[in-house]
Amino acid sequence: MGKKRHTVEEIVTKLREAEVLQGKGQSILEVCRQIGVSEQTYYNWRKEYGGLKVDQAKRFKQMEEENSRLKKLVADLS
Repeated sequence: MGKKRHTVEEIVTKLREAEVLQGKGQSILEVCRQIGVSEQTYYNWRKEYGGLKVDQAKRFKQMEEENSRLKKLVADLS
């Protein structure tokens, strides 16, 4: 089974949906089934993107990519 890459917008949207479902009294396992991810994926996303809005999450991802690129440039120069 192949992995599906979710965009930052999809992740934040699914986390918000999960919060709503939990507020309605559903368990984490039921919520994960409804949003279509594993429990571990949910917890990883919540750790990384929890509490962020879509625009903040986009900027966060861009900064991570830029940081990675700059680290590679420094490593090449060293």
